[in-house]
Amino acid sequence: MIEKGRISYLELALIMYSTVVATAILYIPYITAQHAKRDLWLSPIWGSLSGFLIVMIIIKLSKLYPGKTLIEYGEMILGRFLGKIVAFIYLFFLLHNTALAFREYGEFIESAFLHKTPIIVVTGSIALSCAIAVHGGIETIGRCALIFLPVVFALYILIYVFLIPDLNVKNIFPILQDGIMPSLKGSIAPHAWLSQFSLMSFLIPLLTKRQKVLKWGMFSVIACVLTMVFINLGNLFLFGKIISNLHFPVFEAARYISIGSFFEHIESIVLAFWVLGAFVQLSAFFYMLVLGTSQWLALPSYKPFVLPIGFLIILFSVWSVPSFGEMIRGMGTTMPYYFLSVQLVIPIFLLCVALIRRKKLK
Repeated sequence: MIEKGRISYLELALIMYSTVVATAILYIPYITAQHAKRDLWLSPIWGSLSGFLIVMIIIKLSKLYPGKTLIEYGEMILGRFLGKIVAFIYLFFLLHNTALAFREYGEFIESAFLHKTPIIVVTGSIALSCAIAVHGGIETIGRCALIFLPVVFALYILIYVFLIPDLNVKNIFPILQDGIMPSLKGSIAPHAWLSQFSLMSFLIPLLTKRQKVLKWGMFSVIACVLTMVFINLGNLFLFGKIISNLHFPVFEAARYISIGSFFEHIESIVLAFWVLGAFVQLSAFFYMLVLGTSQWLALPSYKPFVLPIGFLIILFSVWSVPSFGEMIRGMGTTMPYYFLSVQLVIPIFLLCVALIRRKKLK
């Protein structure tokens, strides 16, 4: 095994939580609201089906091929040649997905605070920080998740606790006024974000124990869904119908906080704590890409690849999306289907082939 470090169940759950929620709370409310309107809080619940399904598939594959990642057991299931091709498709997608995550981070930081700073400087600085964590190994990322994410999670709750006097619960009514279809259409983006639980295949072999991985995987999915539902409800209660016009409603909610005349304009504090969660997310993506690439090339160590792949990620983050408007448009149209076609279809295909081969052998 290339990686000698090990993580606990809790660290796995927190890492997977951050990979989904860190950017989902920023972009998902706006994208979902375009279709679901006031029923946007229901969309993550429908989207949870993809999360639960992919967790069960990945855990089943990990039991059939213990100690192996998707890159490794892909070759064992499909043979060397076809397995290499499927693994390459998944790795190329992971490179693109990681670059998009860095771009999402950069676009938010630039639009919120650093208006005149080139986006490549913003993404390059966080990429360098993530490279240090990735070089330290999975235990470094796991400890960061253990320390940072409880603070970030508490912050999500406190934002709306401070806004309780301004929340209007009546904004949720009437529920399902236009039927269930708008909320189902709005669930496409949550489906795509939650399909990222396929990345668990890189972390399960690194667990100290693997007996309760299903329980903790499901717990992480539930935590992601509840967070998205909570954030969507908070935004809906605060902004009502205009939520579909706000690109970053969570950040706008933080700007709205005003207690007395001394506790206001805390968006810079919110941003500082959010960056901690984003750091864990980006480091996890970065690490899985580097580890998977080293396994695909059958190398003894992943560490020499950290800086070259970091450079590739920055280039792809600039090349893959021409503008912020195009990125937002893609999140609501083509990107969810692209995510699902790779992160859901490939594991299902591998599991089906693996079960058929085992049945024939028996």
